[in-house]
Amino acid sequence: MTSAPPRPLIVGVAGASGSIIARGLIDALLERQKPVIVVASNAARMVWQEELEESYSATVARWTENPHFSTYAIADLFAPIASGTFPTAGMIIAPASMNTVASLAHGLTPNLLLRAADVTLKERRPLTLIPRETPLHAIHLENLLTLSRLGATILPPEPPFYLKPLDIDGLVRFVVQRALVASGVTEGLPDDMQYRDHER
Repeated sequence: MTSAPPRPLIVGVAGASGSIIARGLIDALLERQKPVIVVASNAARMVWQEELEESYSATVARWTENPHFSTYAIADLFAPIASGTFPTAGMIIAPASMNTVASLAHGLTPNLLLRAADVTLKERRPLTLIPRETPLHAIHLENLLTLSRLGATILPPEPPFYLKPLDIDGLVRFVVQRALVASGVTEGLPDDMQYRDHER
């Protein structure tokens, strides 16, 4: 009897600062040979260009060489991930802009990223959001609370101060690992990322 192929994880990239987190997350999933479907907003592509040393198009070209990678245009509402009948392992939005958070919290789904996230919620599949905004005002917090109550995991990219991270790459690696755990890709953090209570 042939086993079913693994379900892909959707990664949505919204137009907030933090493109390096999205890149690190997708790289980590592909390294684990996890099927990944990526959809990025137009604003995300522009932010990517500003923040990283390679363009979004160049990065996608590199990923496309991996058989576990696929992507759809933000306007492609006929893509499979727009339907709940297409099986997925859930979705991570990294980074999640406050516009994306607000739209999703109020059921507004005019593009594929939002539609895929809405489908993830309605099918009760794991949805993890890595929000990028600070400080947060009451509307931001209320929208995040709404999504949390609907079952989403809200995972701010907070520094693990107890690990004494030396650079941005260390912080990104930690956030990526936390997102992988939240999405059920891995069962726990690596030993070097776990809290160790020091002797007093």
